[in-house]
Amino acid sequence: MLIRVGLELNNEGRAIAWALDFPGCFAYGKEGPEAVITLPTALVAYEDWANQRGGPGWMDLGDFDLRLVETWQCYTIDEHYELAQEGYGVESFFRNDWKPLTEEDAARGLALLRWTREDLLHSAADLSDEQLDRERPGERWSIRGILKHVAGAEWWYLDRLGLAPGQPPIDEKERLVFVRERLNAALPELVGKEVVIGKEGELWSPRKLLRRALWHELDHVQHILKLRFS
Repeated sequence: MLIRVGLELNNEGRAIAWALDFPGCFAYGKEGPEAVITLPTALVAYEDWANQRGGPGWMDLGDFDLRLVETWQCYTIDEHYELAQEGYGVESFFRNDWKPLTEEDAARGLALLRWTREDLLHSAADLSDEQLDRERPGERWSIRGILKHVAGAEWWYLDRLGLAPGQPPIDEKERLVFVRERLNAALPELVGKEVVIGKEGELWSPRKLLRRALWHELDHVQHILKLRFS
């Protein structure tokens, strides 16, 4: 199987290799080559994870080869949409993100979103309030703060396409449920829609929405697990 790769450079000082046809599968590296080299390991782990959740055969990569099809260099713009040292960071929009979602894309995306949410909740399920709220040196958020951030970012992704619901609740559990219900409802409605919207200098589409939502949740599952043992 040929795995098409999109490479994103200078995302918060790191590179991300995206398996474009497998939302939720990505790998980091200090530089682009390191991210691409790490991606095969991430693909095998992704396949195992998906088959454990969806049942044997839910995903079968077989023998695969990688092909780098596009590279995106992140950049920063100011309020006038001019390049700047500080301001809004414009992240990747690959040619693949232009493609409308298919019914299969939406169905598989909903399954993946369900599994990433289970992983997120499990990562913090047995923690006390003290553990959830404990601040750690060098960390922007407590674990409770991370949970709120995941929901807030997902709300923000929906807002890029004009799909955000009303202001989400403050409580992290209610917030996660509130925003995810809207995303779950929105994905089937986006099937076949040729929607690409520019907002605040960055392009967004249904496919990018799904790609970023899965990436963001999985990234913070690992973040919480790291904090639990620090």
